[in-house]
Parts: sequence; structure tokens; C-alpha cells
Amino acid sequence: MKKWSYHNPVAVTFGWGSLSQLPKLLKGRRAVVVTFPQAKDTGLLATLVALIGGQLAGVIDDVQPNPELSWVTGHYAEFWEKYSDCVVVAVGGGSVLDSAKMFLPGVASGHFQEIHAALANSEAPAVTHALPMIAVPTTAGTGSEVTPWATLWDRTSAEHKKYSLHLEQTWPEAALVDPQLTLSLPQVVTRDSNLDALSHALEAIWNVNANPVSDGMAVQAAQTVIHNLPSLLENPQSELFRTLASKASLLAGLAFSNTKTALAHNISYEMTLKHGLTHGLACSFTLPMVWRLAQGKLADRDSVLNQIYGDKLSNPAEELEKFFDKVGVSCNFKDYGVTEHEANLMLERAMQGPRGKNFIGAY
Repeated sequence: MKKWSYHNPVAVTFGWGSLSQLPKLLKGRRAVVVTFPQAKDTGLLATLVALIGGQLAGVIDDVQPNPELSWVTGHYAEFWEKYSDCVVVAVGGGSVLDSAKMFLPGVASGHFQEIHAALANSEAPAVTHALPMIAVPTTAGTGSEVTPWATLWDRTSAEHKKYSLHLEQTWPEAALVDPQLTLSLPQVVTRDSNLDALSHALEAIWNVNANPVSDGMAVQAAQTVIHNLPSLLENPQSELFRTLASKASLLAGLAFSNTKTALAHNISYEMTLKHGLTHGLACSFTLPMVWRLAQGKLADRDSVLNQIYGDKLSNPAEELEKFFDKVGVSCNFKDYGVTEHEANLMLERAMQGPRGKNFIGAY
């Protein structure tokens, strides 16, 4: 057996209604809330303000889907001028958590351009000071609350680009996972976010960085999504199904926090940039195809994958396609406006990408 290690420094609090534990996690420190615009209309922002009370230093509630370089650049300097002594309380989906992580590392210039320049050169920025973060997900899928990664998009330059910020300083201090916060999600967001969790789970298994700890959590997460998501979509107000979805998302996040993602995610970046697919959909509709590519590559990986459906099932990728059909998702590129030729080129490029090289079938 190869040597392995597992590391995750995030303190996790999980459970229905656990948002009430936020003051305990703050430990008397000043806090700035980073959240999404609709948090005010849903009453979530008022709840956060009441919980934090006099420790609240400010609120940033204009985060948009898929963090944009221009937005982060425009907010960064003022953020550090106002909140350099605060805990960042990030409350929202993956875009909110990713946006908040962009504010955590402080640099000498005080401007985000310094961080962007480092990312553009595939380097780590020189961090002079960093802020702690409490991550509170309101979707069940991203896993960002227990990982150090944050995705940044640049759609304003001539060549659209995607960057990934990941530093020791961008691990959240704590994750507060309250499934009750997902109750107001629209059906499509509920579905696509949980498909994101399924992708994280499977990508952690057919991964060169997999280890026994990540395997156990990934298998349980994948099984939970596959067995639970159709019922959740039929019963969106169910405390049981919402809790199971959040649990699957958390376990998948804990799994890929150590392995990183693989081929399906590398494909997804082009599908999001060029074809406008949401992240959860973009990184999941190819999973049956990738499973077929992974099958038979490594015996120990097949053994772990077989735990999801059971050893007796001869064609798990086909069974997974049936699951996608049940939740209303096509697994065919053509249904997203992608020709067979373009799909093949996309797959070739993805195999050579940093996440693609984590895939066991890339070797």
C-alpha cells in the first residue's frame, strides 16, 4: 500500500438550526458578513445581524454568481481599510464563499492587482497578514466551506480566463453547516448544487491523490446523492432529505479537500466559460463518460467505485446515466450546443489540464 496522509484544519459544526452557534464561533470578535443580495429579502441577513449584534462591523451583500476579477479588484482595497481586524463570516453558495476567500490574504500593496499578478504567473502571492473566516453554506454542493480553494473568473479580458486561489491562509477557520438554510433554494439550484457534490465525490475516487480516508467519505457522499436527490426534488421541504443533501456535500468536500478534483472539473471550466452552464451542471453531466474512462484503469480504484452500486452491477456508468435521466439532466454534449468534434477537443485539452492530470485515466 502506498504512503498517504490526510489533513483538514476546518472545525465543522453540522445540524439543523446550527446557525444559532455563530456567536459561539465568533468568540467575541468583530465580524464582517459577506453574502448574496437576496439574503435581505429572505430574512437571512436580519437573522445574521441579530446573531452577531454589536460585533458586526459591516456587510457586503452584492456578491454575484461566479466571482469576477473586476468585482473583487473593486472591493479589495476598501475591504482591508475597513475590516482588517475582523472575522469574515461568509454566508451563501460557492460564489459567496469563493469571493470571501479572495479577501482573506493581505498583501503589501493593499491592492488585489498584486494577488492577480501572482495568479497569472502561477505563483503564490506574498501574504503579509490574513483574516480568519467562518463559512456558512446555503447550498448543498460546493464543499467550499472545508477547502482552501477559491475560483476567480476574468470575462472582461480579450481571452476569458479562470484562476484558482489556494493558500494555507484560505482554509476557513470553521464551517457552520445548517441544512435549514437550503430550504429556500429553487429546484434547479438544489439539483445542480447536489450534482456538484456528486462530482466532488466521484472525482475524489478516480484520483491519483486518493487515500483511504477520502475514499470512505467519497463513497458515502456519492451513495447519498444518488439515493436521496430524486426524493429531495419531490419533497423540497423535507428536513430529512435536506439534511442528507448537506451531509453528502460536506463529506464530498472533506474528501476532495485532500485529493483535488479531476477530469470532469477540467471539462467543466470550458463548459461554463464558453457555453454558460452552471458549475454544478457543467462538472456533473460528463460523470458517466468519465466513469467509463476510469473503469479498468486501476484495480483498487475499481474496488472503491464498486462500493457505490455494489460489486454485482456490471455497468455502473449506465446506471448513473439512469440517475441523471431521473433528475432531468442530459449526459450528451450535443444537448448543450457542443458538437462531437468540439467535445473531443475539449476532452483532449482537459486531460492536459492541472485537474485532468489528477485523473487515473490520464496516465
